[in-house]
Amino acid sequence: MEDFVRLLEESVRTHGHLCPGQVLGVKMSTLGLQKIGIEDPKGRDRKNIIVFIEMDRCATDAVQSVTGCSLGRRTMKFMDYGKMAATFLNLKTGQAVRVIAREEARERAKEYFPLIENKYTAQLEAYKIMSDEELFDTMEVHIELKPEDMPGRPLRRIKCDICGEYVLDMREIYRERKILCKPCAEGGYYKKEGGSSCRLHKVKIAGE
Repeated sequence: MEDFVRLLEESVRTHGHLCPGQVLGVKMSTLGLQKIGIEDPKGRDRKNIIVFIEMDRCATDAVQSVTGCSLGRRTMKFMDYGKMAATFLNLKTGQAVRVIAREEARERAKEYFPLIENKYTAQLEAYKIMSDEELFDTMEVHIELKPEDMPGRPLRRIKCDICGEYVLDMREIYRERKILCKPCAEGGYYKKEGGSSCRLHKVKIAGE
């Protein structure tokens, strides 16, 4: 319990406020790390762990705080699934476990604190004392990482033939003997001010 309180306090300092997602993220992380045999994620085990996070919500900051994994270090991989789940991979042993928050836990929280009218406050307090078995499902999984997805220096930098920007780590797309970045090949999330997306200027592909 002392470790949990300390980890939660550290996570709150990183995230900026205490919320149910912080509690879930901390507990999810400690369970995942324990399942794959990682005892010191920020110390001697820091090069042996990668986390695949499936949501961009409060719990993600908690997972980063507890594990020390991050996008910048390439030890956290964001999988945009919209699920309250994360997979913890031990690179040394290959062992991996996916931890999924149970939807039933939201309802069970009311049973723990029926007198608390605010459901988020009830969840916050209940999640602190609920067991891992009540909060999560777990599954052992197998993950094969490509060399270009591993931490370390970029394996390759290559120039897009349309926009001229450089693409790292084999994220380029080849079409009609042209090298394209994903926005130019498939359309991106941004458009130039007063202009259009890269996709409108892409190479004409036969059949399109």
